[in-house]
Order: sequence, then C-alpha cells, then structure tokens
Amino acid sequence: MIYFTSDLHLGHRAAIHLCERPFKDVEEMNRKLIENWNSFIRQNDTIYILGDLSHRISVNQANELIKQLNGKKILIKGNHDKGYDESLFEEICMFKEINLYGISISLMHYPMLEWPKSRHGSLHIHGHQHNKADYNERMKEQGIHRYDAGVDANSYYPVSLDYILDFFDIERRKNI
Repeated sequence: MIYFTSDLHLGHRAAIHLCERPFKDVEEMNRKLIENWNSFIRQNDTIYILGDLSHRISVNQANELIKQLNGKKILIKGNHDKGYDESLFEEICMFKEINLYGISISLMHYPMLEWPKSRHGSLHIHGHQHNKADYNERMKEQGIHRYDAGVDANSYYPVSLDYILDFFDIERRKNI
C-alpha cells in the first residue's frame, strides 16, 4: 500500500499547544504518533513523508524515533528536516512528482496554488499548514485536488492513496 503523512513534529513540545493536539506531554505525543503510524504501515508499504518529521530535538533523538517507524520511507523535506540518517529513507528530496493509477501526483511540503498538470486532473498532496480536517473538505467543495496529509488534518494517522482518491472521487485510470 501507499501512504502519506506530514508534520508529525516528533519531539516538539510546543506543537501540542500550538496545534491544539490532544496529548498531555511530548512523550505521549511521540508514542501515540508512532503507534498510529505502525498500526497502518507495514514494512513493505511505501510512505511519503511530506516534511517536518521532527523538530526541536537532536538529530540522534530524531533518528532513534524514525527507526521505530514501519515502511519504506520517502522524505520530501520540510522546513524543519535537517541532518537525518539518510539510510533510514529510500529517498530524500524537496519535490517529487509520481504517477499512480495513471494520475499525476505532485508532492511537496508546502501547499502550491498550481502544480504540474493541475488543470488536467492531477493531485497535489502537501503538509506544512497544520490544518484541521475541514481544510480538505473545503478543497473538495471548491473542486481543488489539493490534500493536506498532515497528522493534524487526519486524526494523527497516515492517510492512504486509496482514501485520498476516494475522497476526491478520482477515477483510477490504470493499475499501479
């Protein structure tokens, strides 16, 4: 399976208050985010992380937390991603364009107003804004195929490609 997530901010105590997260402390937040991730993601699944995996902790602490996360991880860097052990990822990049089910999908930490093939049925998946779920609903209502995969918009879980395609009622054009 293929999944997306963003903005876990592992180790970032202030994220609890700033993003109104329902955790009593950073240890509980880290534990729950890792537990939620691993309840969805298996070792052979691919997960695109659209930035800000950790913040305000040492690189060594971040790497130890990342080692606990299942799946083949592809990192699209966010503004807080620095110095991770590259061997923990299949790939690290700033922007990635993929084609799945015959659909062009643009992946970036930051939301874009326009992206490759945005006027021709493509999809843009991003993070950064720490939106709530109503953001994705508004995009859908406006006919904009832009989805915030951040944990704050998705009940603190990764989201599958199938879920996003169904959410927007995007027809799969061919098998992956």
